[in-house]
Amino acid sequence: MQLDEELCLCFHVTRRKVENYIRIERPQRVAQLSDCYGAGTGCGYCRPYLARLFKQCQGEQIESEELPAAQQYADMRTSYVHEGGGTPPPGATPIN
Repeated sequence: MQLDEELCLCFHVTRRKVENYIRIERPQRVAQLSDCYGAGTGCGYCRPYLARLFKQCQGEQIESEELPAAQQYADMRTSYVHEGGGTPPPGATPIN
């Protein structure tokens, strides 16, 4: 996933916005990332990815696995929603 691609598809929050928020605001807990344009407060699909970015920015050693490419990420979110994982709010990036 590139920096300008959406990490939170519900509220159109890009990876760059989240990383800059972490760098500038220095949140103490992952839950505080919701203050970054509502990231993670919609369907919930992005929460594990937000946690991963938070840990990376905190300097924690985590799996070196990269975030999926944008289309794969959107497809995985679609599966998540169809399986009952969450409900995107009005105005969210549509599911496939």
